[in-house]
Amino acid sequence: MTRPLTAVMLAGGLGSRLAPFTAVIPKPLVPIGDVSIAEILLDQLAHHGVGRVLVSIGHLGHLIEAVLGDGSRFGLEILYQREDKPLSTIGPLALVADQLPDDFFVLNGDVLSDLDFGALFDSHLASGRTLTVATYPRRVDVDLGVLVTDGDGEVTGFVEKPTYDFLVSMGVYAMNRRVLDYFAAGEPFGFDALMLAMLAAGDPIGTFSWAHGRWLDIGRPVDFERAQRSFQTERGLYLPWRSEDKK
Repeated sequence: MTRPLTAVMLAGGLGSRLAPFTAVIPKPLVPIGDVSIAEILLDQLAHHGVGRVLVSIGHLGHLIEAVLGDGSRFGLEILYQREDKPLSTIGPLALVADQLPDDFFVLNGDVLSDLDFGALFDSHLASGRTLTVATYPRRVDVDLGVLVTDGDGEVTGFVEKPTYDFLVSMGVYAMNRRVLDYFAAGEPFGFDALMLAMLAAGDPIGTFSWAHGRWLDIGRPVDFERAQRSFQTERGLYLPWRSEDKK
């Protein structure tokens, strides 16, 4: 793994699902215990060899700049790029294209996990792929009876309160600059659109499983409450290199 690495942190969204918290605080600055989600992420990135973070800001971006600063307290460099209009997940990469190395991280600014970023990056480089997605297993319980029907609406099966298992994206990716070829600069382009475009082009997409670790989607108030409890009781698992967090 070549150090220092570069990461693009996406911090320009409205965070509407986490309202009312995000009415006055941008989602990456929502506190988890005594520190914001973004600060936890920056600490983790620096520990795993990232030396420069390009932060894409929009909604309440001035607050993000004020809190995170130049990155020196994390041992890395932070550069900011403002989105004049929402560009979704992948679109902001065009704004910092001239600052991107061949391979880099892209991550949402609201991810709470104990992901080994270095291992993800090593796996990505070894594969030679354009995109590697960090994944986590998610089980969904349906508290209703589910009907299986054919094209004519006739019931062909029935499952009472089924459980489904999925692999979901953690909102953390290792990418090669080739992703820039899939969209036009200045236009919104999401992760979903990138996945579909790459599949259509036959460009293999890799995955990096973090099934044995921890990951929380902080999209809704109920998820935010879970994250608070997890970080309070298991802080040393998220930031084990911090001496004050070691038990």
